[in-house]
Amino acid sequence: MPAIVVLGAQWGDEGKGKATDLLATTDPIDFVVRTSGGHNAGHTIVINGEKYATHLLPSGILTRGATSVIAGGVVVSPEALFRELDGLVARGVEVADLKVSANAHVIASYHATIDKVTERFLGKNQIGTTGRGIGPAYADKINRVGVRIADLFDEKILTQKVEAALDVRNHLLTKVYNRRAIEVDVVVEELLSYAERLQPMVCDTSLLLNQALDAAQTVLFEGAQATMLDVDHGTYPFVTSSNPVAGGVCVGAGVGPTRIDRVIGVIKAYTTRVGAGPFPTELFDEDGVQLQKLGGEIGVSTGRTRRCGWYDAVVARYASRVNGLTEFFLTKLDILGAWDRIPVCVAYEIDGKRVEEMPMTQTEFHHAKPVYEYFDGWRSDISGCRSFEDLPANAQAYVRALEEISGAKIWGVGVGPGREQTVVVHG
Repeated sequence: MPAIVVLGAQWGDEGKGKATDLLATTDPIDFVVRTSGGHNAGHTIVINGEKYATHLLPSGILTRGATSVIAGGVVVSPEALFRELDGLVARGVEVADLKVSANAHVIASYHATIDKVTERFLGKNQIGTTGRGIGPAYADKINRVGVRIADLFDEKILTQKVEAALDVRNHLLTKVYNRRAIEVDVVVEELLSYAERLQPMVCDTSLLLNQALDAAQTVLFEGAQATMLDVDHGTYPFVTSSNPVAGGVCVGAGVGPTRIDRVIGVIKAYTTRVGAGPFPTELFDEDGVQLQKLGGEIGVSTGRTRRCGWYDAVVARYASRVNGLTEFFLTKLDILGAWDRIPVCVAYEIDGKRVEEMPMTQTEFHHAKPVYEYFDGWRSDISGCRSFEDLPANAQAYVRALEEISGAKIWGVGVGPGREQTVVVHG
């Protein structure tokens, strides 16, 4: 049975939860795994008209029979984890089968404090962080002063690690940001308060997942954020602090690349972005406002309005290349039913030259102007379509055109928010 990766092929918010949920309902899925990021992610799943949002938890938490896993590459806020779990339980969702890696790093309260004051300090050079401590937690991890989940079960080690982390952080807070120092004992007490509830969930998730694959079980690796937010391959510095590309899945989960069978890139039929950073096809006119309104483009985790633009095939080809995509899952095709003509960015113009691949430098990407081709719209509601043949001819032509210029086949198409509102193109 396969190991399947589902990840974002743009700047996030593509509908990865829908793709994950669809896979889990069409074939039996034994494990659904988050491998990077923190509770700055957001997935929305609509089941029988009920809308659910997950942030730190894999969206597979809603799939009966599947074990949800938070792997070692994730940074975990215990407070956010339990708040999300309790919210689902209150709505009648069974969440008993959850595993958390002992190696996952902890987001403590001081990480969020540092995140927020640093972003304010940057002023006009702000990155657009969510302020939830994800970046500082990853920074501590790289600086080797991080606290891991396993440390919460040894008070002596936990205290030593919090002291080491706050030694530098408190100098920064008091001498640069003119803030009060954070007390070690207060942080330790807070983190220890989560230990008893966490302990039954904690295990060696790398061993668990490799044993599952050895036993021919199906493992679905669910991406957070997206390709263009990858710290190495995205629009740096306007990126997240981890590697949400396919290679990062292997690192974060502790499985080798030879175990992966499918890599599915989720991509919208147009493009959105939250936060600062370059965005060549961004719209500042009525079309942008309409995309935002019809698409309900509000961030699941942050509540921030998403910037909107037309489909960018340069970004799609780049995502296909750096992830080794086997296929795309195209979402929100139904939103485009309001247009007579639909522009698609097929290349960029940079300093008078046509460029068909991702520019090498940040400067070039900032200066990139979209080169558009135009496709006839279908001016109809396609939310009731359940097969590719049900789609209007112009909608079929649009999908085929995107497939031709994006670097991988399109496996399926979302035509509405519901689980059942999906069209399979290549079965």
